[in-house]
Amino acid sequence: MNLKNTALLLIGFQNDYFSPSGILHGVIEESSKVTNVLANTVHLLECLEPTPMLLIETPIFFTPGYEELIEPVGILKTIKDVGAFQVGAEGSKTIDELTHFRERILKVPGKRGFNAFINTNLNEVLKQHQITNIVLTGTVTSVCIDSTGRYAHEQGYNVTTLADCTSARTVFEQSFYCDNIFPLYANVINHTELLRQLELAP
Repeated sequence: MNLKNTALLLIGFQNDYFSPSGILHGVIEESSKVTNVLANTVHLLECLEPTPMLLIETPIFFTPGYEELIEPVGILKTIKDVGAFQVGAEGSKTIDELTHFRERILKVPGKRGFNAFINTNLNEVLKQHQITNIVLTGTVTSVCIDSTGRYAHEQGYNVTTLADCTSARTVFEQSFYCDNIFPLYANVINHTELLRQLELAP
């Protein structure tokens, strides 16, 4: 893995998940605190900011009436029912912790569900930059992270999931996916190990 053919994907770093006032903050709050997701992700970005590595954010947005969702079930139905991630609303905005890096992070809009590749031009962007390795961060581990990671693997990318930069609905779920699910198609490491592999560790 090297900096020029690797992309870091930032999934779900929006107020409705990570801000204390976010509509769905309670869903991931415990898991995020245990793994120290925000602090670890910020540290990672601080180390990657001066490098040529591609940093990509894939936010999820919906119109106020959720016309994009046709008879949603599961978590998408919950998002609609509670009014989360409405375009233009405070909850859909990128969290303040990433503001410092906004000039370095490429925003790829269009995500409407679990998989960051669907309804976006993410794959085209990655091909344009000759990316072969994808590193996943964000939330929710069992939904968007898993769905995006599996699809990336099927598309031929080498996938790495950062255990200490992702969060789930419960602490058990986070551990279960990192120990039993992600290793089926991805490398599972902490962000400090990634920095070591990229020869950026102090």
